[in-house]
Amino acid sequence: MDIRLDAVEIGIGGDRIGGTLLSPAPVLPGVLFVHGWGGSQEHDLGRARQAAGIGCHCLTFDLRGHERTAEQWETVSRRQNLDDLLAAYDWFVARPDVDPAAIAVVGISYGGYLASLLTALRPVHWLALRSPAIYKDEGWELPKRKLHEDPDLPAFRRRPLAWGDNRALAACHAFGGDALLVEAEHDEIVPHRVIENYATASAPASSLTRRRIAGADHAFSGKAEQKAYTDVLVGWLTEMVRSARERQAHDKVAERKRLRRAGEIQARG
Repeated sequence: MDIRLDAVEIGIGGDRIGGTLLSPAPVLPGVLFVHGWGGSQEHDLGRARQAAGIGCHCLTFDLRGHERTAEQWETVSRRQNLDDLLAAYDWFVARPDVDPAAIAVVGISYGGYLASLLTALRPVHWLALRSPAIYKDEGWELPKRKLHEDPDLPAFRRRPLAWGDNRALAACHAFGGDALLVEAEHDEIVPHRVIENYATASAPASSLTRRRIAGADHAFSGKAEQKAYTDVLVGWLTEMVRSARERQAHDKVAERKRLRRAGEIQARG
């Protein structure tokens, strides 16, 4: 997201006056949305529209086992869905108008779990997780649906886990960008302990913002709760993108001042 700074000359009558043109980068940040299990990209389009409004390219997509590939619902594995996410990421960052150094990934539930894993495999600058699910590392090749047949899964999700105990938590621990972690107050699928495990694992992040949406269930089925989450997400993305642009502009101006001072010293010497 490189800000441009160019010296310009402006004609006025027979004279010319000097100016400086500070311009946003010709490429824009990208926001990649990952829906949850049983969801679809349709759930993300409203938030993608608002993220586009703050100057970001946005990509939503359907994981295999959903929508057009719903016949794979019973057979698709975590590995295959992570491959879907990797393919979407690679396609997205290859676009000439997307800045590969300014990518945000927004994941919901199962999508949050996959988004966490993605950060260990591809560069991600900003990571937003809403009610991120967690699964045992074993059974990676099993159909995702089979994981819920494990009678120990609910208890597993209520255990304190160190970041080294789980692949998704280890990825969060290694993530060095900015993170947003959103919890639903009345989540019947992802208990509070899971959120605490993700938060503890994410301690090394450049920044960690936590929000708890009052009254929300796991699906955020209420319109007020949906709006509250959208406001939190878009507000956070706005802050992250604006801050990055301001830092770039500050650095460009500081470099210009440094070069100007160096030139003045050289001229005096």
